[in-house]
Amino acid sequence: MTLETPRFQPRLRLFDSATIVAGSMIGSGIFIVSADIVRQLQSPFGLLAVWFLSGLMTIAGALAYGELAAMMPRAGGQYVFIREAYGGAPAFAYGWTMLLVIQTGTIAAVAVAFARFGGVFWPALGARVWLGAGGVGLSGERLGAIAVIALLTAVNLRGLDLGRRVQNWFTVAKIAALLLIIAAGYWLGPNPIALKLNFQGNRIFGERPMSWALMASFGAAMVGGLFSADAWAGITFAAAEVRDPDRNLPRALGLGAGVVVILYLLVNIAYLRVLPANGAADAAGIFGRGIAHARNDRVASAMMAAVWGAKGAALTAVLVMVSTFGCANGLILTGARVVYAMARDGVFFPSAGELNADSVPAKALIIQGGWAALLTLSGTYSELLDYVIFAQLLFYALTVAGVFVMRWRAPDARRPYRAWGYPLIPLAYIAAAVALMADLLIVKPAYTWPGLLIAVSGLPLYWYSMRRRRRRAADAARQCASS
Repeated sequence: MTLETPRFQPRLRLFDSATIVAGSMIGSGIFIVSADIVRQLQSPFGLLAVWFLSGLMTIAGALAYGELAAMMPRAGGQYVFIREAYGGAPAFAYGWTMLLVIQTGTIAAVAVAFARFGGVFWPALGARVWLGAGGVGLSGERLGAIAVIALLTAVNLRGLDLGRRVQNWFTVAKIAALLLIIAAGYWLGPNPIALKLNFQGNRIFGERPMSWALMASFGAAMVGGLFSADAWAGITFAAAEVRDPDRNLPRALGLGAGVVVILYLLVNIAYLRVLPANGAADAAGIFGRGIAHARNDRVASAMMAAVWGAKGAALTAVLVMVSTFGCANGLILTGARVVYAMARDGVFFPSAGELNADSVPAKALIIQGGWAALLTLSGTYSELLDYVIFAQLLFYALTVAGVFVMRWRAPDARRPYRAWGYPLIPLAYIAAAVALMADLLIVKPAYTWPGLLIAVSGLPLYWYSMRRRRRRAADAARQCASS
């Protein structure tokens, strides 16, 4: 009797797949990023325009990815798409950057956000913990974040079923949380002073005249909107585990991304119905300093406190904890599949390309979780995420362009779904991404070049791995010939 080799189990239904998309997108950004956007653009219209255009870009990208996902429903998703379109080196650069910073840095960031808001209820998370007699002091916040990473890694080591159930529960809960914020802004607590300041006359457009400087600021502000809606491609990493991928992968990408984009826009309108955008305060001082200067950029907390007082601020902490916990689970579940695909290609540790008895890439999950925990301890994850913004946009643009490349290279290949609006919508996405990258090169050069260096830093390792593979193949050929 022989034991069957573990294989990925296609257990993700359309609902599961859509919750992975939506749940991975909704983290902590929607609760805080609007403050920085308003500071840069100084107008309610600018805030809404950023979220609207970021949403259009997200949906356009998701529609294009749907064609590649249905065409190549394999573990690793975007890594596989880039490999098939451009070759192994660009694919490895993407996978390396994902493991080094993008996925693990985001996991670390949302886990820290969970622990930070958890400190509202558990003061120990805000204390310092001393290891050893007079030894190293660590913040309880970071230890709490590591505990979240360890817990969710352990959950996903138990198999796909447990991981997807956690994702489903928390995605439904966080969508309900956003609906609560929307209800508070639209019906429970709209303030006539905020409505007048934000929407009356020309105030919505702000006081800055149209100029190249304003357009450059708009491009920089788009980064916050885009990366608050990031991680929508995560379901493609787990494509081998999706039932009926021909239909469910494109639908999950469109449905999940579409729901989140609509919710984000409605949430920001709710903010503007309760808080002034540019920092003006009413006579009673209810608004504090408004959206632009909300304390610690916690716009959602400021809004809910204006509606319900201290109870509203505490409720917001619960909402953020639910959101970040579910986001971390989605990122952990999907990200390990990229590491697995790299290992299967022979460009990463071979053991990371193995599945455990529960049909999940156990060692890839452990490697991912361990590195995310180290980034949490180092405190460098936020800086690293800033550095890879440019590289992430580049990989998105390359992948969408892969739709054109694959239609040219494999015109007769099986395509159960074809990108909606092809070629105009994919071209529009690529043009917008290129324009944003050009803007970042001018406005934030300190964050662009380091991001490219991070992306290409793994190429020497790739070339070394390929040389070893060729050497082993040559040795095996010589042994066969001599025997």
